[in-house]
Amino acid sequence: MQRDYKLLQEAYEAMLLNEADIKDSKLAKTITYLEKEKQVLLITTSTRPPSSKDDIPKSTQLARFIQSQVGPNKCTIIDASSLNILPCTGNVSSSEGNQCGVKDALLKDDTKNPSGLHRCWVSWKHKDDELWKITKELFNSSAVVFFGPIRWGQMNGIYQKLIERLNWIENRKTSLQEGNIVKNIKAGIITLGHNWRGKEVVNTQKDVFKFFGFQVPSELSWYWQYSQNENLETLESYKKDVAAFEKAFDLKY
Repeated sequence: MQRDYKLLQEAYEAMLLNEADIKDSKLAKTITYLEKEKQVLLITTSTRPPSSKDDIPKSTQLARFIQSQVGPNKCTIIDASSLNILPCTGNVSSSEGNQCGVKDALLKDDTKNPSGLHRCWVSWKHKDDELWKITKELFNSSAVVFFGPIRWGQMNGIYQKLIERLNWIENRKTSLQEGNIVKNIKAGIITLGHNWRGKEVVNTQKDVFKFFGFQVPSELSWYWQYSQNENLETLESYKKDVAAFEKAFDLKY
């Protein structure tokens, strides 16, 4: 019985490798799409520090490979986990009503906010907050792609904090009715996970981008997941996860 289970597991993992090879075509489509853009911003969010130069987070590897193919002259990578991005303070539902992104929250700094579009009370109150390093590049880009791992069926904490801090972009379009300030920017997300909710997470974040007002082409959003078995938690499976990723993409940059 144990031998039969092992054979079934090996067959299943072989199937996953074949599926991963197919998903590699999505990487090619992403690169082809971004090569046509004027300026591309790639935002990584993984918090796992590499223990060696060969242990770079998978999502970061993908971002670096895409940059190498699109060209560093027009493709910028920002590691959001390395920035001092303070938590959102929830001004969308304050005692005075929705105060998120109002004109009084303008970040008055021509170096940090050359576009004049950045309005956030946290940035306004805290000079050490570094969200501006992302928005400065974002508003100068024609496409942005977020990268990160899935944690417990959702995007990781750095990504979630970042999206919450960008809420004023959506609020200016909807509640404040001031227009869509990202209507000319394409947005996408590429996620990595072991065994749970990859498809659901990507679909949810695509909806979020649409609420914000971004264009959301299908070529810029996809996921790679080692297994569809949410109960597969063996130590061996995590080692094979790495091998499967390397086989699927064979990244060289």
